Amino acid sequence: MKSSTLGIITVASFGLLLGACGNSPQTSSTPGNSATPSAAIMEEGKGMKPMKGGQAVESGKYHLELVPEKEASVTHLDLYVMKGDTHDVITDAKVMADVQLPGGKQESVPFSYDASGKHYTGKVAGKAPGQYQVKVTATIGSDKADGRFSFSR
Repeated sequence: MKSSTLGIITVASFGLLLGACGNSPQTSSTPGNSATPSAAIMEEGKGMKPMKGGQAVESGKYHLELVPEKEASVTHLDLYVMKGDTHDVITDAKVMADVQLPGGKQESVPFSYDASGKHYTGKVAGKAPGQYQVKVTATIGSDKADGRFSFSR
């Protein structure tokens, strides 16, 4: 009797183990890339959607969205800084970006606020083809909101 009970427990445990492994959610991430351009970006536990057609991240209680626009000799960057829960526009942030160009060179880009567009703007010099990695830091009072983005040119 003990051996049959032990066999049933073993089979049941094995079945539960297989069921748990087979139903686990699959996630993937890309190293060094915390934002991926898409129509709807989802973060575990948070519904996060770009509102302006760019790449969006939630940083603490803030929503950051970067929209790169290619121009003839520069890339124009629009950054929307909003409160995460209400998406009210933040107008008094100090914004800087560190950009790694395709060749590996680093460039610091200051942003200024454009009141008519309700966003911050900056420009990345050069037009080298390849992947650009962008780390944005927005200082809002005593808070800091960081976001990592990438784009290709």
